[in-house]
Amino acid sequence: MTNERELIEFVTSQRWYASKTRDVSHSQVVDRAVLREDDPRLELLLVEVRFDTGTHETYQLLADATLDALIDPRNVRELVSMMRQGIKLPAGDGIVEFAAVTSFAAELREARPVSAEQSNTSIVFDDELILKVFRRLEAGVNPELELLRFLTEHGFENIAPLVGWYSYTGRQMDATLGILQRFVAGRDGWEHALDTMNNGTEPFIASTRRLGEVTGRMHASLGSDPHDPSFCPEETSTESLGLLTATVDEEIESVFLDLPDDVPELEPIRGRGEEVRERLRMLTNLGGVGRVIRHHGDFHLGQTIWADGDWVILDFEGEPARSLAERRRKRSPLRDVAGMLRSFAYAASASPILRGVEPPSDWEARAREQFLAGYREAVEQSLVPSGSGMDRLLSVFELEKAVYELRYELNNRPDWVKIPVAGIQRMLDEDVPA
Repeated sequence: MTNERELIEFVTSQRWYASKTRDVSHSQVVDRAVLREDDPRLELLLVEVRFDTGTHETYQLLADATLDALIDPRNVRELVSMMRQGIKLPAGDGIVEFAAVTSFAAELREARPVSAEQSNTSIVFDDELILKVFRRLEAGVNPELELLRFLTEHGFENIAPLVGWYSYTGRQMDATLGILQRFVAGRDGWEHALDTMNNGTEPFIASTRRLGEVTGRMHASLGSDPHDPSFCPEETSTESLGLLTATVDEEIESVFLDLPDDVPELEPIRGRGEEVRERLRMLTNLGGVGRVIRHHGDFHLGQTIWADGDWVILDFEGEPARSLAERRRKRSPLRDVAGMLRSFAYAASASPILRGVEPPSDWEARAREQFLAGYREAVEQSLVPSGSGMDRLLSVFELEKAVYELRYELNNRPDWVKIPVAGIQRMLDEDVPA
């Protein structure tokens, strides 16, 4: 039986542990299910970590003789085998259910972990399948399972299709535990962009138009089912637009109030917080603002793969810092578009920092232009504002994203502060779309 101290030390030392700056007051196993009886016994554990503030988080562990059973290929193959068989297992206060949406090979040989994973644990099998085990659990269906299942069922081809999943239903919570997808071998979109900066930019720039088309088709699919309450598009209310404006306005005020004095890169925007807020007010006199739908929620080049001459979109969990309820909320699809436009800005600015390569001066502008052209062509027109209304709403989301980036870089990568500063400065200097 694992004691409390061992649980705390193990969970808080992991890369996927989310609250490294908080003090843990208590930890316990709140439910468990036996996956294998024979030696070594294999158990799935739900572990509660409680903080001195009275709040808590729940984590998933797979345990044999140790608390880190996922490092053993035999154990992760067991999870996949249970999905293929559609097994249901009793837990102390609930049920762990395994399910498959399509058939796949019964025999899996090689299993290797994905070393870049941060907030979850992913394992690749034979370069055919990839299992993602969600570590921090929240009550409700994980948006990645929800969106992948919908897009797979509706025949959207530019994803790694969903193959299976497993979940927990019980007194503690109902939660998605993990998903199984087809594995797609290709080039990470972020690395692909950086690689082209000094090695022929034209093919990449041309491919951004296709990325725009794929994004537009994804949004069209996610807003295509009027009979499914989780996926039917909804009209944007005046109240929801007001809430968006208020939220961004509050973030602007908070960030600009606390700008440090010793960061010279901040000079282009220092003292311009009220100007940024006024820009927001001008932009939100929008008129028609399209519809709200389920969307990717954390869309940037790092969430894409360039494979076999086309784009594949990954990681539909949404922004990990937001609650599951927030990540499942319908929003304007232009939030995703703004995220990708900001990613182009980051790639252009990061190239000299990471690769020592200055991109062509028009690289970002051309990538934006091509991406937006492809997007406008492919998206269902009723989902977005028409004409300049789309440009205005897109500017709101770009401003929101750039202010969020400014706070993040100040706290985590001061050397990169100049990237969101340049974005905010550009938006201040541009004319407001008519």
